[in-house]
Amino acid sequence: MAKIRLGQVEYINCLPVYHTLEEGPRTLDLELVKGTPACLNRMLFADQLDCTPLSSIEYARHRDRCVIVPELCIAADGRVASILLFSRLPVTELEGKTVALTTSSATSVAMLRILLEHYFHVEVNYLSEPPDLDAMLAKAEAAILIGDDALRAHLAVRTGASDIIVTDLGETWKQFTGDPFVYALWVVRSAFAIEHPRLTSRLAAALKEAREAGGANLAPVQAKAAQRTGLPDDVIEDYFHTIKLDFDPAYRRALTNFYDWAYKSGLIEERVLLD
Repeated sequence: MAKIRLGQVEYINCLPVYHTLEEGPRTLDLELVKGTPACLNRMLFADQLDCTPLSSIEYARHRDRCVIVPELCIAADGRVASILLFSRLPVTELEGKTVALTTSSATSVAMLRILLEHYFHVEVNYLSEPPDLDAMLAKAEAAILIGDDALRAHLAVRTGASDIIVTDLGETWKQFTGDPFVYALWVVRSAFAIEHPRLTSRLAAALKEAREAGGANLAPVQAKAAQRTGLPDDVIEDYFHTIKLDFDPAYRRALTNFYDWAYKSGLIEERVLLD
């Protein structure tokens, strides 16, 4: 049986799926490869991974090279808590200013561009920076962070004497479109799926079972998340009840609508319909 190189986003939003796989026993021969979303995106298309959570915007750009694992995603219906814009000005006053984009993300950057253009109606300049809020805001009037970086930065802003404005982009997207937002999908490389169809089916089943097991017993998942991030228990608990991991029909429709907005903003070359 072939070893499956499985990407693992190094943020805690994936832990309800990966906790069971990390602790074992496993029914499949898996190599867990950790990285940021942007890093795992690159590795998949360099044929260095067989399956990974993929930024949803990258699926639209490369859907001929991968197939969606059914029933799994990373999403939120409104407030997401970990896709945040930090700014020294109200967002509507960022016209002509500079926004620092984290190098860790693809989908969240696309989401922000759409919101700035179509919801806030401001034109800004962009620069890409590693995810360090202080360094980003030294070069720009606003900065986007995702994942654990965003959670930690938001906690620091809330508990410190700071005038930084924090905008939850998931909440803003809900206000703009009325839709939830799908940030990532689990996908398998098309070539791997064609060469190993039964193994791909077993992998999809194993990932779904792992998600269900993690969701049914969140206490050890939350404890592991707190240990890895240093975040307080109440922040962890709230976050795991905010993130959604089930790619159901409502989320599929919402993802298609996001792709329509991405097309209107010139972020993808053609409209995308999900299989």
